[in-house]
Amino acid sequence: RKPGLETLYLFDENRPIILSADSAALHLVQQIRDEAHRFAITGHRRRRAKARTTSALDSIPGIGPKRRQALLKQFGGLKQLSRAGIEDIAQVDGVNAELAQRIYDAFHGEG
Repeated sequence: RKPGLETLYLFDENRPIILSADSAALHLVQQIRDEAHRFAITGHRRRRAKARTTSALDSIPGIGPKRRQALLKQFGGLKQLSRAGIEDIAQVDGVNAELAQRIYDAFHGEG
């Protein structure tokens, strides 16, 4: 914000509305603008943070937070997990052969 450079335009008007710097109306418009920006930025940050914490494993039925952590701990990350075979995946605690197959299929486009 630059003081004195605030310019308002009505939707159907081409000429600007100039309000004095100490105008209550200008302060109200500034507060509304600032709140709209804060709301948009907060929402964007939330979506970005959620995208960072969402894993490809979340979409696989039978994988919850504990199994996801166990898989990532065992393999060190999604890249290594995607390279693992069904037998390797099934060796993780809490993962049976059927779930290991589902995990493998999710990374290899099957099923």
